[in-house]
Amino acid sequence: MLIVTLLKGIAVGIVIALPVGPVGLLCVRRTLFGGMRFGLVSGLGAACADTVFGIVAGFGLTVVRDWILGFQDWLGAAGGVYLVWTGAHVLLVRAAPEPEPEPLGGEALAGAFASTFALTITNPITILAFAAIFAKFGIAPNATSIDVAVLVAGVFAGSALWWLGITIGIAWVRRRARGVRLGWLNRLSGAVLSLSGLALLAAAWLGFAGIRR
Repeated sequence: MLIVTLLKGIAVGIVIALPVGPVGLLCVRRTLFGGMRFGLVSGLGAACADTVFGIVAGFGLTVVRDWILGFQDWLGAAGGVYLVWTGAHVLLVRAAPEPEPEPLGGEALAGAFASTFALTITNPITILAFAAIFAKFGIAPNATSIDVAVLVAGVFAGSALWWLGITIGIAWVRRRARGVRLGWLNRLSGAVLSLSGLALLAAAWLGFAGIRR
């Protein structure tokens, strides 16, 4: 039965990671312009954040869940500022990326992991999705702590597999497109990141103003 639970967790992890958003765009452009290792580490950051949400939802840590939801506007504003800054940096500073991946040290990889982890955590609505999915498909009424732990481990595995597949696919496309100018794609990704950040800031402002409540 634990294998079935693990497979359920993997399925949940893939479903949660599927939606395309700012985090997915970051992983794609980092794979294109920084190399597969940079993209994969970025994806693992998102997978770890999904795992944190899975732990909170799976073990019923309502205090943590309510704390995260209570600060969702502040978290959203922080994520919006980061996305706007990143998009502007791409548009203004890196309009012409190098055709080959730049060497990446431990500090750069750590920053890639931390940024996607933080961006995923700043979307606390994901925790509600986890709670709904776990309640419907994942956790039985008589589930033990081991069952929940295996389910959460499956969530990490599923999310990580999704990002691994994405980075492998993008890296393959990148190799096939060797010599093709990708500056337009770099600028497009910068514009989308900036717009996504502005949307997050607008949603946070509506929350602060009490309009969205």
